[in-house]
Amino acid sequence: MSIGQHEQLVQELMTASQLVFELMTKDHSGDWGMDINEWDWVPGTGIIAIEDYGRRTGNETALQYVHNWVEHNKDKAGKVKVINSMAPFAVFPELYRRTQEEQYLQKAGEIARWMLYEAPRTREGAFEHTVTENASFKEQVWADTIFMAVLFLARYARLTENKEIAAEALEQTMLHLRLLQDNQTGALFHGWNCEAGNHMSAVRWTRANAWITLATPEIATELQGLVEIPQELNERYQRLAKALLQEQQTDGLWHTVLDRKDFMKETSGSAGIACGFIRAHKLGWLDQTYCEAALRTVNGVMSLIDQTGAVAGVSGGTPVMPTVEAYNGIPVYPTLYGQGLVLMLLTSVIAEQSER
Repeated sequence: MSIGQHEQLVQELMTASQLVFELMTKDHSGDWGMDINEWDWVPGTGIIAIEDYGRRTGNETALQYVHNWVEHNKDKAGKVKVINSMAPFAVFPELYRRTQEEQYLQKAGEIARWMLYEAPRTREGAFEHTVTENASFKEQVWADTIFMAVLFLARYARLTENKEIAAEALEQTMLHLRLLQDNQTGALFHGWNCEAGNHMSAVRWTRANAWITLATPEIATELQGLVEIPQELNERYQRLAKALLQEQQTDGLWHTVLDRKDFMKETSGSAGIACGFIRAHKLGWLDQTYCEAALRTVNGVMSLIDQTGAVAGVSGGTPVMPTVEAYNGIPVYPTLYGQGLVLMLLTSVIAEQSER
């Protein structure tokens, strides 16, 4: 790539990421997918992405937005302590580093202790996937939990150099990989039912794979020097990445269910997988082939961002569905997690290109 092409790519990505960010921060009150002023996994993914974007690109406006958002919404935090609504707390360690405000450190410590000592667990010791909605998934392990809760634990462990919490973050990551990884393909199933001892509908859902593909190298980076990262984690991740690479389509995207080519292609899962590839490469886990695959995804995703910054092709909230066919019937509309995962992908490429 010539210097001119390099500069043009970075500028295009910066423009697109700014549009995506600006749409996320507008007033979408009452819109479940886009209302950022709630305390749950949807806005949580959005706020994690905005902090990531601000920190990696030096965008102070984005970082200030995160601070203001937490101050505006913190009274909603932890009213219902469930694993799936822990996502926004992942920005607290960085907020404390930036502001030195004790409230962020104290609240993060409270949430970390709740996870360690009170959060519901399955018989294997994995966090049970509890949600704010009026629904119970007793003894179920979902891939989502690694991004929504374990990422926070790893970041808090790094901030405080707490080896007990670091060990828990590592253990949860390993448990989820062991329980969800398909021994035949290396890809991940959406969920595991500990009571029944099965993967329920046994669907290799793309966004489930994205949550873990993205979060695992982030978690490992935070845990370096606090606990020993086992070779098994590296090996499992490489098997996962290889399986995903084999399912990538020529436009850089993945279908909403990995091995169902007759299903729609899904943008949020595709962006999360590609972003994970880039961050795992930076960690030394994956070779350059995966960065090239991620750039194909960027090309595909860029065509799905309209002039307002809205990301198309994002499937709605998806529990473990009863059949594989049911995954293709999920409604499609813009969401903060779709915006956020795309923003994280664009941010990763901007940061990587800027380092050259």
